[in-house]
Amino acid sequence: MRREGFQIPQVEFIFREAGEFVTRTSAELFNNKRVVIFSLPGAFTPTCSAYQLPGFEEKYQDFKNLGIDEVYCISVNDGFVMNAWAQDQNIEKVKLIPDGNAYFTRSMGQLVAKTNLGFGERSWRYAAVVKNGIIEKMFVEAGQRDNADSDPYEETTPENVLSYIRSSVLEPELV
Repeated sequence: MRREGFQIPQVEFIFREAGEFVTRTSAELFNNKRVVIFSLPGAFTPTCSAYQLPGFEEKYQDFKNLGIDEVYCISVNDGFVMNAWAQDQNIEKVKLIPDGNAYFTRSMGQLVAKTNLGFGERSWRYAAVVKNGIIEKMFVEAGQRDNADSDPYEETTPENVLSYIRSSVLEPELV
């Protein structure tokens, strides 16, 4: 599992934009920025659709106000699915990243089997603050394992990530 202080995986993501397949690298998305990434088991799934994605969308400006350059949602789904999910959820601010081949998720150490639910391999729920491609802070839900019988959502809430970011903002000294 990638830990704080380590570089994020260097992979290519395949997006679907304007009817074409478009490839972007980790470096293009994450370098020279301070970003929040959060990953979840899948588009259109209950907790992801009812709470996590809309929660980050709602709090997007709060992240920006604290110096976060971008908020990304990563899922082991293809670009078609991620685009349809963004449209279905009316997502306008959070950027969705398709990790259809699970290259990023596997390299992060977050790929788990969810064959007990017919999902194949998916991401365990996690979030991270990434600064210039380096993991500054990781939030990982408890109990990570293959075919888990639960899907916790406590550590990776937008409120929890915001709390960390607020605590890491340095106040200017009064002279």
